[in-house]
Amino acid sequence: MAIGSVRLQPGRGALSCAALAIVLLAAGGQEPYGLPLKGAEAESFLRTADVVRRKGLPVGITRSYQLTLSDGARTHKAAWKVIDEYKPGVTRFQEGGFEVDFRDSFKYEIAAYELDKLLGLDLVPPTVERVIEGERGSLQIWVEGCMTEADRKKRKLEVPDVEPWNAQMYDVRLLHQLTYNSDHANIRNILIDPEFRVYAIDFSRSFRTHRELMGEKDLARFSRATLERLRSLDKALLTEKLGRWLRDPEIDALLARRDVILALVQRRIAEQGEARVLY
Repeated sequence: MAIGSVRLQPGRGALSCAALAIVLLAAGGQEPYGLPLKGAEAESFLRTADVVRRKGLPVGITRSYQLTLSDGARTHKAAWKVIDEYKPGVTRFQEGGFEVDFRDSFKYEIAAYELDKLLGLDLVPPTVERVIEGERGSLQIWVEGCMTEADRKKRKLEVPDVEPWNAQMYDVRLLHQLTYNSDHANIRNILIDPEFRVYAIDFSRSFRTHRELMGEKDLARFSRATLERLRSLDKALLTEKLGRWLRDPEIDALLARRDVILALVQRRIAEQGEARVLY
């Protein structure tokens, strides 16, 4: 099931935004939700705080854990992923389909966060590389008090303000296409807080070396600010910011997909007019 923009059509049985807040926060009373720390503060905490608890996550197949971290003054949770897998040749999946030279790596989680910062999307939670007990992996701040897009659809929770919601979803789909996230259709990887703030997680199967997009139809509208930042990307910048986690062919493919997206924008504008394509 793909994620997408919505047209608000309140129906019988739909829950309000207030009801969503109740659903998400009932168990925790006045507990905070969303990101407990942001930006450089979050990155520093993730790199230095002590691990006081570890537990395996019950969902997903990418060797993920939830860690509890403390720096003596603050205690927060984080997602810890150590998978770094490469399978040459053809890999066939139980759910159908196949991939050549399959990769699943924690490195892509960090690269997605760094790319998100370059584009100013503010979708991917702060993520750093760290070695814990001799294992190297990605450590991502835990998004508190959220449900998934799959939960929202199942509960038939209505979106209270369609325009900002759609803008977030346009950015999510752009990020998925740009990174060639092969797991983009899994809407359990879209998190939503009680204010309908969206977070995008799980990019460990991204940054393929395909130079085309997964699907142009997923890209309908574009933020002018995001497009300006997209145009500013070049090989030197991406190598500086992402080169620790991406190989040269992956960076080249990312730039090729960027060019495809920019060409698509111009084609959409020519066909539909700027007002229907840009916001």
